[in-house]
Amino acid sequence: MNKGKSIEFIKKYTMIIMLILITAFFAWRTGGAILLPMNVSSLISQNAYVFILATGMLLCILTGGNIDLSVGSVVCFVGAIGAVLMANMKVNIVVAILVMLLVGIAIGAWQGFWIAFVRIPPFIVTLAGMLIFRGLSNVVLDGLTISIKDCTTFVNLFGGGANCYIPNFASDTSLNMTCMVAGIIAMIIYILTQINGRVQKQKKGYETEKTVPMVLKMVVISAVILLFTYKLAQHKGIPTVLIWVLIVIMVYGYITSNTTIGRYFYAVGGNEKATKLSGINTNKVYFLAYLNMGFLSALAGMVTIARMTSAQPTYGQNYEMDAIASCFIGGASAYGGIGTVPGVIVGAVLMGVINLGMSLMGVDQNMQKVVKGLVLLAAVIFDVVSKRGGKLISKN
Repeated sequence: MNKGKSIEFIKKYTMIIMLILITAFFAWRTGGAILLPMNVSSLISQNAYVFILATGMLLCILTGGNIDLSVGSVVCFVGAIGAVLMANMKVNIVVAILVMLLVGIAIGAWQGFWIAFVRIPPFIVTLAGMLIFRGLSNVVLDGLTISIKDCTTFVNLFGGGANCYIPNFASDTSLNMTCMVAGIIAMIIYILTQINGRVQKQKKGYETEKTVPMVLKMVVISAVILLFTYKLAQHKGIPTVLIWVLIVIMVYGYITSNTTIGRYFYAVGGNEKATKLSGINTNKVYFLAYLNMGFLSALAGMVTIARMTSAQPTYGQNYEMDAIASCFIGGASAYGGIGTVPGVIVGAVLMGVINLGMSLMGVDQNMQKVVKGLVLLAAVIFDVVSKRGGKLISKN
């Protein structure tokens, strides 16, 4: 591999390399504690909301570097409504879930209308939403904490209870065999998908990745899948919240890479005027981005109150920052038009590893914020400088 290809390889897989190095650093500094099965499982459970929100935030960022500052408040507001319905009003869980989803969608539509059709800057609309829905959360909860521990079906379904793991079909083994089988199946599906994708590209005459780098990548990712599932199998198996996260990742990964509407998000972020002249309704694209963000905020709200087994006015604080940081760290461009769901997930995992690693090391909360801020700034600087051809200072 020559120097040019080496540089290209490093640029393409920068975040994955950083994730490996940072994980290795914290494994060293914590004496391997970060890799304990319980902590690997906690990494998923504690950061599920980040995976969900960051996936939705990616669509907003793709439209031109736009963000949604209201998602943390919407998470809190939707969770507050759900807790009141289930705990205080004893509403059926299915009805409560539908109401929470509809509230999230309505909020997304409300904000999307002002952004897409009235063309008020997203920063202003969502900043207003952050204040509005945080205030409404306090109103709904009356400033109190509402427990939903008695709503065991809801709590277990969204990953918050003691029984929030997929049952083990072989209860007489120390490993959770359901988890191991799922890992092997996931690895096989991944390998077949990669091979099929390569074959389809070759049939259409497209340029394909060289065989050796492709095989190497497949081996590494397959090993990671098996190691990850092995660690989960050593604890309690697959958390139910991981199922929700995987559904979101697969659905939105498919939408962004294999559908027409998915390509529209990239087109609008790349050049909105050209996209509009080509006949695409750019207003609709903006609207869908924020409508979807409201929907995923509602899902994240359900995951949050299930994990905490309660709702309170402070939930969701700084969630928007975690989601935005995950997108930019995962390779999304600050200018829009560039970014992938797998990249965002890598960014979210990286943020989760940093959070967990610093917590295990006993690092002060304020210093944790400093580190996360510096990581975010470094990711955006890398994006900006790479677009200038490696020049730090702009000539303009």
